[in-house]
Amino acid sequence: MLRSHLLPLLSAAPLLCLAPSAARADFTFADTAGDHLDVLQDGKPLLRWQYAFDNSTPERLHDTYKPYLHVMDAAGKEPITKGPGGAFTHHRGWFLGWSKITTADGATVDRWHMKGGNMIQQKIVSQNPGKDSASFTVLLHWQGTTEAPILSEERTFTILSAPAPAYALVEMRSEITALAGETSLNGDPEHAGLQFRPSGTVDSTLTTYVYPKADADAHKDRDYPWVAENFTLNEKRYSVAFLNHPDNPKDTPFSAYRDYGRFGGFFHTVVPAGGKFTLRGRILISEGSVLSPDQIQKAANAFTGRDEPTPTVTLKPAEAPAPKKEKAPAAKPAEPKK
Repeated sequence: MLRSHLLPLLSAAPLLCLAPSAARADFTFADTAGDHLDVLQDGKPLLRWQYAFDNSTPERLHDTYKPYLHVMDAAGKEPITKGPGGAFTHHRGWFLGWSKITTADGATVDRWHMKGGNMIQQKIVSQNPGKDSASFTVLLHWQGTTEAPILSEERTFTILSAPAPAYALVEMRSEITALAGETSLNGDPEHAGLQFRPSGTVDSTLTTYVYPKADADAHKDRDYPWVAENFTLNEKRYSVAFLNHPDNPKDTPFSAYRDYGRFGGFFHTVVPAGGKFTLRGRILISEGSVLSPDQIQKAANAFTGRDEPTPTVTLKPAEAPAPKKEKAPAAKPAEPKK
């Protein structure tokens, strides 16, 4: 059952059934040394891991202070995700960060807005091309208040053959080790977690979100098993479903309401000294066809190993930014007494 005032918007788009199995795909890699690693599907770019780090100028450092994953359009010609610059320059592709990372010595750093430090790829650990699936793993260091890392991360992306009408299905698995004693990964739903940001040129008037429960309120709800957004870019309609994993931290809010399209889960935790924190998520992406709740739930079940029924969902339009409050005019100084 679907609850929304926007039923015509969803019904106007084709809601196709998932194919019995995904079409076979041949996944390969192409590395532009020092800049990015492309994942090719049948010879076409599907994903681009943008890993360059260049501190030779302030401008280059701004553009390369953290790595992120671009998703290409179905033709493999250009990203549908955002890079540096524009509104919220730190929003880039499918990315991970926390605005309040506090180490055992009490120091707190911001690795969301990337203030005063960087995330630097150390190496590509492995590349595994193949039929039907592929994967690659990278080693990242997260700097603290100095150039010394406070977190070491192995991030693995697994690319799977996507079930129709989707053209991309990607899993991210992050294993983060605390190097500076017990470390808190925190922030808030708008400025922390694993989040997806579409291109800065989406038509913000047409963005909608789908939630996996009746009468959903993303500002209050916790622990969605999945959430999806639909956006329009270059006159094409895209659907992106974010699939949560039951092993991820609980009491997780999802920021999924912005009209410019940034959405994802605010996973927060404390990593013990020398301990590891593992985070998993998948994204399922279609172009030209809106993913139906049944299609998303089937993909979620495949990810979690469960057999959950398709829930009643809520479809809502995105929220426009709140108007900026005008500053009150400065009070006039009191007239001196005569």
